Amino acid sequence: MRVIAGKAKKRRLKSPGAGLAVRPTADRVKEALFNILGGRVAGCRFADLYAGTGGVGIEALSRGAQKVVFVEKNRRVGRLLRENITLTGLQDGAEIMLCSVEEALRLLLNRREVFDIIFADPPYRQGLAEDTLNMLSKQAILRADGILALETGADEVLPVQTEGFTMWRREKYGDTTLVFYKTEVKEEIWCE
Repeated sequence: MRVIAGKAKKRRLKSPGAGLAVRPTADRVKEALFNILGGRVAGCRFADLYAGTGGVGIEALSRGAQKVVFVEKNRRVGRLLRENITLTGLQDGAEIMLCSVEEALRLLLNRREVFDIIFADPPYRQGLAEDTLNMLSKQAILRADGILALETGADEVLPVQTEGFTMWRREKYGDTTLVFYKTEVKEEIWCE
C-alpha cells in the first residue's frame, strides 16, 4: 500500500497484520477512484467511511482535500490508521472517529457537517453497502452537488435509484466494483 499522488506521493503505508480483518483498497482501484474524482478532491471536505488503515482518505489529503473524516470502529485498526496519517505528515485536516458508521453519521449530522465527497468501503457481501446507502439517504451530510462512491464486491447489486441518490457511474476492477451516486444527475455516464 502506498500513496499514489500529491504531497505524500510514494510514501508506503503500514499494512494490517495477521488477526486484523481489514481489506485495504487495492492501489489500482484507488488510482481509478481518484482519476474519476479528478479535480473535485483539491479543497474538498471528504469522508472515508469504514476507513480501515486509511489509504483512501490519506490519498485525498495528499491530493489537497481540506478535511478528511476517517470513520473506523475497530480500535486496533484505528491505531494503525493514526500511525499511517502521522507517517505521511498529513495530520492537519485529518479527524478520526472511532465508532460505527451509523453513530458517526448521527454525530456528523448533529455537528451540521457536510461533505463534497463521501467514500464508503464496507466489508463485502454482508449487505452493508446497501445499508450504508440507505443510511446516507436519510442523513443530509452530502452536499447537493456532492459525490458518494461505494466500493463493493463485483457480484453485489445496488439500486440505481434510492430516496436520495441516483447511480451515476459503475466501474468494475476484477472482484471489486466502484459505484458512484449523486443527488442530482444531469448527465448520463455509464461504464461497466
